[in-house]
Amino acid sequence: MTTEQPSNNQEYIRRAIEVSIHVGLLALLATACLYILRPFLPLITWGIVIAIAAFPAYRKLRNLVAGRGTLAAVLCVLAFLVVLIIPVALLAQTMFEGIQMATAKVKGGTVSIPPPPANIATWPLIGPPIEHVWTMASTNLSDLLKSQAPQIKTLALGALSASAGIGLTVLQFVLSILVAGVLLAKSSECAAVSHSLHNHLFGDRGPEFEELTASTVRSVTNGILGVAVIQSVLAGIGFLVAGLPGAGLWTLIFLFAAVLQVGMLVLVPAVIYMFAIASTTKAVLFLVWSIIVGLSDNVLKPILLGRGAAVPIAVVFLGAIGGFIAVGIIGLFLGAIVLSVGYKLFLAWLHGPVAAMSES
Repeated sequence: MTTEQPSNNQEYIRRAIEVSIHVGLLALLATACLYILRPFLPLITWGIVIAIAAFPAYRKLRNLVAGRGTLAAVLCVLAFLVVLIIPVALLAQTMFEGIQMATAKVKGGTVSIPPPPANIATWPLIGPPIEHVWTMASTNLSDLLKSQAPQIKTLALGALSASAGIGLTVLQFVLSILVAGVLLAKSSECAAVSHSLHNHLFGDRGPEFEELTASTVRSVTNGILGVAVIQSVLAGIGFLVAGLPGAGLWTLIFLFAAVLQVGMLVLVPAVIYMFAIASTTKAVLFLVWSIIVGLSDNVLKPILLGRGAAVPIAVVFLGAIGGFIAVGIIGLFLGAIVLSVGYKLFLAWLHGPVAAMSES
């Protein structure tokens, strides 16, 4: 017994050491893989999200083209690229024309800024400073520009950096769309991998969690991002028709704010500006259109959410802000979806299958 006991202990120690080495090597390999793929993770994740959200439309399109999955995937990619490139081209054109016009007016000394409305000075806190700067700009713009030269230089550098960031984001979106196209073309293989992964992670509840993940992705993509895009299109039409300077930039800012569920905050200064520079009739019409755009999400969300699981606005807001801080502009859209999926999966795991299905 005394001889056999040390032998067993040594065997346990040897196995423990071997297991520790194996686990350590696997952890090291996984860390190395994640480190190598880290620059591409947002692209791959966003491509997976697009593929999941677009799969029902892809399946219908595949049936229309006699089951040719590759052709249907190519058509989906082309449709996504058109939807992406046209607004970007219009935005770039609007910004370029605005910069050209502003530069020409400044050089020619023909810039004319109307005086501020009389009631601005009565606004609490922000009224007097705005009234002072606006009055100075309307009476002596050159002196104002000279006095604010350092701040203007900083803003110009920030604008250039932001433009470069927007260009990089557009490239990321294009690459993500291509990734989504590949995933859609290989949808059968991807579905098999998804089934296997969910079954390994969640056991018997794998199919339930897989369905919940897909429904949440589609729900947030359609109900949050889809509504934000539609509202942005409507807002952009209003900006263009009203003749708001830099309408493309206003639309882009509104899109980001709409994802954060605060689109009305962008419409307020636009309405104020229109009342300052346009006729009362035109400004009132723009105000009415802005109210329609701001309240349209109350109609669009129930339609686009469908059967998808609703996600609290706080989760979407935190996901968008956190994603933006973590990976840039693309994270503004991606973070809301990822955090929403994690939130719904956590609730499903916490409350069990009955509660998860009833909430969905």
